[in-house]
Amino acid sequence: MVDKVPMTPGGYAALEVELKQRQSVDRPRIVEQIAEARSHGDLSENAEYHAAKEAQSHNEGRIAEIEDKLARADIIDVSKLSGDTIMFGATVTLVDEDTEKKAVWQIVGEPEADAKKGRISITSPLARALIGKKKGASVEVVAPGGAKAYEITKVDWK
Repeated sequence: MVDKVPMTPGGYAALEVELKQRQSVDRPRIVEQIAEARSHGDLSENAEYHAAKEAQSHNEGRIAEIEDKLARADIIDVSKLSGDTIMFGATVTLVDEDTEKKAVWQIVGEPEADAKKGRISITSPLARALIGKKKGASVEVVAPGGAKAYEITKVDWK
């Protein structure tokens, strides 16, 4: 059985945009760089050629990875979800029980996780601790920096 990759419609669209960019812009540019470097002669000592070949390998690997994720995508429309139990797509407001610092996280699929934008992967320790909990509950998360305790103050769907 093929594992589905949960993601929001926005995450799916972002992967499609990246795939199109890599296939229609980056791939031809890299092929051109390889051809240009080849025209300089001896390939064994041609740093430009080796750099372009490495860029091509990286780009093709990323294309294959994106195509795989898109093929296995399980698109979940968060706007159609509701309730007070935390699951994929929920936007959760937490208060650190030690520092009283507030944090807001949306639980998303791995491809679209971005801590700077307040999105954490469903596979992260924090998300795993939150799944199935409700507003008012306390959760303890063992993170790389040590154990942290949070109170769930809000569960939102947007």
